[in-house]
Amino acid sequence: MAQAWSGEPFDVMLALHARHSAESIARWPRVLGANAVAPGLGVVLTGTDLYRDIQTDATAQASLAYAQHLVVLQECAPDALPAEVRSKARVIFQSVSPWQTVTKPQQHLRAVMVGHLRDEKSPQTLFAAARLLKDHPGICIDHIGNALDAELGSQAQDCAAECPGYRWLGGMPHDTTRRRIQRAHVLVHTSRMEGGAHVLMEAICSGTPVLASKIAGNVGMLGPDYAGYFEHGNAQQLADFLVRLRIEQTSAGGLYRLLQTQCALRAPLFAPAAEKAALTALARDLLHCEINPETSFPHACA
Repeated sequence: MAQAWSGEPFDVMLALHARHSAESIARWPRVLGANAVAPGLGVVLTGTDLYRDIQTDATAQASLAYAQHLVVLQECAPDALPAEVRSKARVIFQSVSPWQTVTKPQQHLRAVMVGHLRDEKSPQTLFAAARLLKDHPGICIDHIGNALDAELGSQAQDCAAECPGYRWLGGMPHDTTRRRIQRAHVLVHTSRMEGGAHVLMEAICSGTPVLASKIAGNVGMLGPDYAGYFEHGNAQQLADFLVRLRIEQTSAGGLYRLLQTQCALRAPLFAPAAEKAALTALARDLLHCEINPETSFPHACA
């Protein structure tokens, strides 16, 4: 593990982030004497890569060209790649350890949102939904994350002052956050841009269903037929979902049970053994791609 690669003799490099790792990625083919695709080079693409940087940044675009394999973290991600490199992509879901599902109290419905307060996470949607729900005492909203944007932090404080059901808890240790996810009835995820949010896996693998914005990064994690999507930025849809879940809370069926079932079906995708097997296969493929000394291009790829 290193922040950058300076030319040390390795057989395989797996670089995280097409733009941030662009210098190390570009050095790899130079050292190998490759003119285009560089053997042994894998590049893992984040949400900012897919949905921002590769569209405009020349160094990020070069990283796509150099890579032998591109790793994306959710099922919709290949669609965001240029057609000429899409065949390099493979989906490898990140993993998380499973936590036991706990019994949720029936006296109230508790939603939790986890994510630092910054524009990509669209916390304004949660603020607006909390205001729509301030006359629903049975619905509680906990918001975890540091204010990376001071203005959004001020908005969170204002929302908490106006809405008795909304609490901004600030940043918390990972284990504490995960326990709050485990104990909540539902996780809310309002982002406008995601590469494959880890918090979705943590909820799914803790028995906590999800309400999420209908963006590619979330659909690629939860599946196209998931019943808990709201349109990005639509606070009314989010509020309506929470009201419906509260009304149906004591029923044996309904939307909540459907979301639980759908999340449980996705949970095996995020098992540590599945990620380990996929990464091992990737490393093997990268390792077995040799350099043709006559062309400086890879050949005999396994």
